[in-house]
Amino acid sequence: MQSFDYVIVGAGSAGCVLANRLSENGKYSILILEAGGSDKRFWVQVPIGYGKTYYQKAVNWMYLTEADAGTANRQSYWPRGKVLGGSSSINAMVYIRGNKKDYDDWEAFGNPGWGYDDVLPYFKKSEKNQMGDDGYRGTTGPMYVSDVSNDLHPLCQNFIKSGQELGLTYNDNFNGAEQEGIGLYQTTTRKGFRESAAKAFLHPALKRKNLKLITYAHATRVIFEGKKAVGVEYRHKGKNAQVLASKEVILSGGSINSPQLLQLSGVGPKKLLHDLGIPVVHDSPAVGQHLQDHLGMDYLFTCTKPSLNDELHSLWGKFMAGLKYVFFRRGPLSLSINQGGGFIKTRPGLPQPNIQLYFSPVSYTRAPAGTRPMMNPDPFSAFQLGLTNCRPTSRGEINIKSRDPLDAPTIKPNYLSTDEDVYELLEGVKYLRQLAETKAFKEIIIDEFRPGPDCKSDEQLINDIRGYAWTCFHPTSTCRMGSNPHENVVDSRLKVYGVDNLRVIDASIFPTVVSGNTNAAAIMVGEKGADLVLADS
Repeated sequence: MQSFDYVIVGAGSAGCVLANRLSENGKYSILILEAGGSDKRFWVQVPIGYGKTYYQKAVNWMYLTEADAGTANRQSYWPRGKVLGGSSSINAMVYIRGNKKDYDDWEAFGNPGWGYDDVLPYFKKSEKNQMGDDGYRGTTGPMYVSDVSNDLHPLCQNFIKSGQELGLTYNDNFNGAEQEGIGLYQTTTRKGFRESAAKAFLHPALKRKNLKLITYAHATRVIFEGKKAVGVEYRHKGKNAQVLASKEVILSGGSINSPQLLQLSGVGPKKLLHDLGIPVVHDSPAVGQHLQDHLGMDYLFTCTKPSLNDELHSLWGKFMAGLKYVFFRRGPLSLSINQGGGFIKTRPGLPQPNIQLYFSPVSYTRAPAGTRPMMNPDPFSAFQLGLTNCRPTSRGEINIKSRDPLDAPTIKPNYLSTDEDVYELLEGVKYLRQLAETKAFKEIIIDEFRPGPDCKSDEQLINDIRGYAWTCFHPTSTCRMGSNPHENVVDSRLKVYGVDNLRVIDASIFPTVVSGNTNAAAIMVGEKGADLVLADS
C-alpha cells in the first residue's frame, strides 16, 4: 500500500492551492485524489462555456436539493465541479473576496487569526491582478485576475449611471478599501481563457516529483486507527484502493462532499450514523449542519438598444462571436455574462451592504433540465438586473442517506426560513425597480417582462420571490469553524474536533457565508490552511 505524508481529498479551489503550497518546499510527499477528470476541455477553458458545463455530467456533480417550503416546495439544482479545479472550473468567474466585516465576525466567533487583517495577506498572496497593487490587490500570485472593462457591453454604462443617479459611488475595486458602490466586475480569466484554481495552482505544481494526482478517484471513507486518521479508501477504475497518510489527511471536497465523507467515515451526528449502521468514530453533531447559501432574483427588461441577445441569438451572430474568440480571444465568449455589479445597503444604519447587484446585458428563459439557454438568448433586445442576499440568516443541512458513498446526500437548504431573509429580498427587488426608473434606464427600457408590472403589492412580490428565487451556487459552512466542538466541526487551525491527523480545508469551514461570490474566499482558505499545516508539521 502506498504512503504519502499528506493525502488531499478533492482538487477544487482550496485543494489545488494546498497541493501547490504543501509541495513547494520539496520536503513532503503529497497525493491529491480527485473524483472527476481533466479540466482540459474546450467548454471548461472558454469563459462563456459555463453555459454548457452547467448541465454536463462529465464535469459536474449535478446535485438536486429536497423540495423546500421556503421556495414554494421547489427543488433547487446545484451544479458543483467534478473536475480538476472543482467549481472554479465551471463558475461564472466573478472575483469577489467578501466584506471586511465578514472576516472580523469570523474572528469574533472564536477563530483567532481569521480577522480581515489576518486574511488579507493570503488574498494578496494568491492573486496577480492586472490592475496593479493599490494596497489591497496582489500582483505576484499564481491566479490572474483580469480587468475586462474595455470588453464589456456598452449597456453596462447605463447600469453604472443608474446607480449613480440613486446616490451610489462608482467603485473600481469591490475588494479594496470599501465594498459599497456600483461598478464593473473583475474576473478570474487570463488572455481570454478561464483562470481556474487548477490552471493557476495545480498544473504548475504537478511538475514536481513530490506531488502525485489520481483522477477519477472517488473517496469512500477516511481510514482510522482508533481516533487517528491514517489514510483514505477510494474507488478507482471500478476497484477499491487504499492509501496511507503518515502526517495528515486533508478533506477539500467542498461544502457537500466534505461533510458527506466525514459522515461515511464515522464522524458526524451519532444518531444518523447509528441509524445507517456506520460505526461511530466520533460523535460530531455539527457535521453537515449550518448550511448557508445565497439566493438570487432577477428582473428582465426589453430595451431599445442592442444587447448581447442581438449578438448571440442568431447562427450568424454565434459564428462571428466564435471567429472573434478564435482569432483575438476577445468578445462575449471570453467574458462572464455577469458584467456590472455592486453592493448596497437597502436601509440606513446597516453595518455593511446586505445586497449584491448584478447586471447582465442579456436575457434568457430559465432552462428545463438538461439545457442551458445562456448559449441561446432571447431573440429580442433585453437585459437583466439581478441581486443576491449577502448574509442570509436561514440555515440548512446536508446528511448522507445511506452507507453507499456513491449515493448523493440529502440537501435541505431551508431557504427563506427567516422573516429577515424574506424582507431583505423584498427590499432588494424594490431597489431593482428603482434602478429601472432612473433616467439612465428609462430612456432605453421598453417594458419589464419578468415578473411584469402586474406584480406590485408586497404579497405579490414575496410570492414571486418564493416561486422564482434561485441558488447562487455558494453553499458553505457545513463543517463550520468555531471554538465550541459541539456546535462546530473544526477549530481555528482547521483540525477536526475529536480526532487526530484530520483537517477540513475548503468553503465548508466558513463560520458564515461571505458577502459575495465564494471562490476567492475558498482559495484564501487554501492559502492560509497550507500555512497552518506547514507550521504544525
